[in-house]
Amino acid sequence: MSDRSSTAVARASDALGRRLYFLLLAAVFVAVFATAQAGRDPWHALFVDPLINFLVLFNNVLFGQFGLAIIFFTLFMRLVTLPLTIRQFQSTKAMSAIQPRVQEIQKKYKDPKRRQEELMKLYREAGVNPLGCLMPMLIQFPVWIALYRALIVLVGGVPEAVVDLSQHLYPWSYLYSAIPLEQHFLWLNLGRPDATFVLPILVGVTTYFQQKVSTTGSVATTPEQQQMNQTLNLMMPLMFVWFTLAVPSGLGLYWLVSNVISVGISYFVYGRRGIDWRRVLLPLPEPVAGSRGGRASTGRRGDHERRRRGKR
Repeated sequence: MSDRSSTAVARASDALGRRLYFLLLAAVFVAVFATAQAGRDPWHALFVDPLINFLVLFNNVLFGQFGLAIIFFTLFMRLVTLPLTIRQFQSTKAMSAIQPRVQEIQKKYKDPKRRQEELMKLYREAGVNPLGCLMPMLIQFPVWIALYRALIVLVGGVPEAVVDLSQHLYPWSYLYSAIPLEQHFLWLNLGRPDATFVLPILVGVTTYFQQKVSTTGSVATTPEQQQMNQTLNLMMPLMFVWFTLAVPSGLGLYWLVSNVISVGISYFVYGRRGIDWRRVLLPLPEPVAGSRGGRASTGRRGDHERRRRGKR
């Protein structure tokens, strides 16, 4: 995707995202007030119960396949958060583009306060939010917790949970006709951790590639940041492997599908030529600004060449 079309997509997604999230925020405030007045638990009323009914509804629509209902829910969530995700990737590209100027400021200003002021000024001029990449992840946290609770209630296999299910379902006969749900999907028992270790490995591998693809083109400003990035690239997949071994397979299925979708979005935003496939597929070290592999070095060499031509 060209820079012009990428910018257009980013602006359109930002405008759509702002409208959607303002409406969502208003709806949440209204719902919290209503549930508080009714004496109900806002967490279950706003997150867990709607998710339970959503999954049961689409379990019926999708031929009684609860695994397909989880996949559909994953697609739905990625669609809702798509404006933020595209903005995250655009922010990564923009941060990479201004790395030469970031390094110049870090070298020029030794006072931490002045350096931070100049960096924030640069970020404002470039339209970059250094913390923007965290928003999609922060939104996912309550979704993960709600999905975990929903899986325990729906397919946890605990008799008490089945009895408790009636308290979470809306009074629609169409929903009650789906109970009990089919726990098995492919080789998985969606209410239990995957004992074959296949799903945890798939989640770990896709998490690794999702991180590498989504941060393509990023350049570390210091060797310390390079080391931290490399550590995170290894630790995050291992953490998700461990999580998948400890939680119901339905949540692991959500992570797996979400990772695959994220890789597809990265390909759409960056384009085939915009992704450094060598860094994605091979365990190569992250480039550092100022080194021969970093873009900042290229930028300084270009500036030096232009100054030399001007003197001539």
